[in-house]
Amino acid sequence: MQYGLIGRHLPHSFSGIIHGLIGRYTSDEYEFNIHEIEPEDLDEFLLNKDFKGINVTIPYKEKVIPYLDHIDDAAKAIGAVNTIVNKDGKLYGYNTDYYGLRDLIIHAGIDLKGKKVTILGTGGTSKTARYVCKSLGALNIVIVSRNKPASEDENNGSDYIYSTYDEIYDKHSDSDVIINTTPVGMYPNAGTSAIDLEGFNNLSGVIDVIYNPLKTALVLDAEDKNIPCCGGLRMLVTQAVYGYKLFMGKSVTDDDIADIIGKVYKDVYTDKLNLVLIGMPGCGKSTVGRRLVKTYNKQLIDTDELITDKEGRPITDIFADSGEEYFRDIESAVIDEVSATGGKIISTGGGAILRNKNIRALRSNGILIFLDRPLEDLIPTSDRPLSSDITSLKKRYEERYDIYTSAADIRVTDTDTTEEAIENYL
Repeated sequence: MQYGLIGRHLPHSFSGIIHGLIGRYTSDEYEFNIHEIEPEDLDEFLLNKDFKGINVTIPYKEKVIPYLDHIDDAAKAIGAVNTIVNKDGKLYGYNTDYYGLRDLIIHAGIDLKGKKVTILGTGGTSKTARYVCKSLGALNIVIVSRNKPASEDENNGSDYIYSTYDEIYDKHSDSDVIINTTPVGMYPNAGTSAIDLEGFNNLSGVIDVIYNPLKTALVLDAEDKNIPCCGGLRMLVTQAVYGYKLFMGKSVTDDDIADIIGKVYKDVYTDKLNLVLIGMPGCGKSTVGRRLVKTYNKQLIDTDELITDKEGRPITDIFADSGEEYFRDIESAVIDEVSATGGKIISTGGGAILRNKNIRALRSNGILIFLDRPLEDLIPTSDRPLSSDITSLKKRYEERYDIYTSAADIRVTDTDTTEEAIENYL
């Protein structure tokens, strides 16, 4: 292997795609492999040194250190390494996560200067976060883990305050910023969060280093509270670009690095993003969805069609035989399934937005596009049990319109301009 990523569980890593794009934009195309390693095999891999450069992820950012011949000062101060370069048989360790997380926080517009920052987790990324917080002027840094350090004396004279998850709500609910460095909420175990934001009334920022899903439950919770927040995709891209610079031994200007980061981030984000179409029955979701497939080369998913396939009967029969609540439960299960991964165009049923859990699931990897067609242009049809005549259609429209508008990231009044509205959003 020339270049690659090592870690333990990497089936859903974006790193291969990112490095491929870096190669394209720099004309330095290079082979980048994803290499899963079990703990008992790490020693042999690093002693063989059969690579030119590697990125390192969970759980090896600290475990690789004893194998290195040289460690960059920043990586040494952090105590974690995520990039190793083989120079004539000597292994050099660096921490490009520092640049990634710093860029992520600054780009999100979250100011740490003079703030109390709470960091969830104690692993290698947590150590990087501590270093970044110091560099950005944080006043107090709280480190949260399941258990306190083995010795209570570690708090004495330390730059950090240590806390358990049980204590944090009573002792540190005045935190200004929360940074999650744990894997809690990562795909395929999305939908969970290491912390409940209720009671944290002083928050001015929430950062989650997880990038898959694009928005974790923690980020969605912050959005619901109108707290500035972001997930970790930009961090992943930024650290990869700095890793490329080290791999190739190149002198790259800050402006060039920023340009590469911006281009690669937009490409990866657009590729992984779900475009979710919401709106009344008959507003044109199916038609627009088929058109977007050609523009964005994504898979088209119609949630109503999936429901009928799973049930083996039309929606009118489901409503008639099993009732609306049963249908909504099936609909929620389908939405959870199709929203778990990205890269799709999802056409939803008219009532999909009636449950907030559906909206959250759809937003985890997608943006919601409301096709806002006037009531007079909507036509009732017999295959839509809740809008089969003009009276019921009007009632549904009045019940749902405000929900559509509040849930939508993009509102389109002329479906011919949907692509333009999406590009403006991106």
